[in-house]
Amino acid sequence: MVNIKKELLAPCGLYCGVCRVYIAHRDNNEKFKQELFPFFQAWGAKSVDDIACRGCLSDGIVFPFCQTCSIKECIKNKEFESCCQCNDFPCSVIMNWPSPGGKKVMLRAIPRWRKLGTEKWVDEEEKRYICSNCGNSLYRGARECNLCKSPFDLI
Repeated sequence: MVNIKKELLAPCGLYCGVCRVYIAHRDNNEKFKQELFPFFQAWGAKSVDDIACRGCLSDGIVFPFCQTCSIKECIKNKEFESCCQCNDFPCSVIMNWPSPGGKKVMLRAIPRWRKLGTEKWVDEEEKRYICSNCGNSLYRGARECNLCKSPFDLI
């Protein structure tokens, strides 16, 4: 089974292990960070140095938007670990989420997390973002495999 890193268990269901900011930082991939920066300026990145994260629940480096996430605050106030413990899911915070793709993932992921439990859910999330053509690991939001260039459009 999967080695669970609790700092990657974003309460909203946007598993950090497949986040492009996390992956770019983890791999110290400066070229990827440069490519990501223009998109993530809308999410609080002020420089390429902000394309850095060790997981939304990390005690260390956390991406600017995730530092002040309203979902994390809600979960903390309710003394839950994630939205999968909340009877109000999907709540107005999720239904009004500013990113349609992020909202779509949350609405898919939280029910799966509830059904499978954390370990199986993490395993499923990690396997979900693998190129079916060449087996390369991808990230949530990838449109094509960076190795074989096969189309990939799975949220």
